[in-house]
Amino acid sequence: ASVRQFNELAAGLDNAVVVNVSRDLPFALARFCGAEGLENVQVASDFRRGFGDNLGLVQTDGPLAQLLARAVIVVDGEGTVLHSQLVEEIATEPDYEAALAALR
Repeated sequence: ASVRQFNELAAGLDNAVVVNVSRDLPFALARFCGAEGLENVQVASDFRRGFGDNLGLVQTDGPLAQLLARAVIVVDGEGTVLHSQLVEEIATEPDYEAALAALR
């Protein structure tokens, strides 16, 4: 759900690129974006596990173990992290306004 929301928000932003990172395989991500009409989001597959492992975003237990936790990271053009949020519960939406505020 959050990638859909960021897709809508990104439509009005000219200074940002939204990247959705998932452990899904690239072909599955492409199929999902096509089915959902996600045109303002770039997707990246972490099926080789480098991104999530390096950033500490991997869920370690429960039915979603080894999948990525829900997180939002806002990075500027220089590579500086302007905002980050690790959402505590996977079913909880991230703070969209805080992410957008970091872009202003």
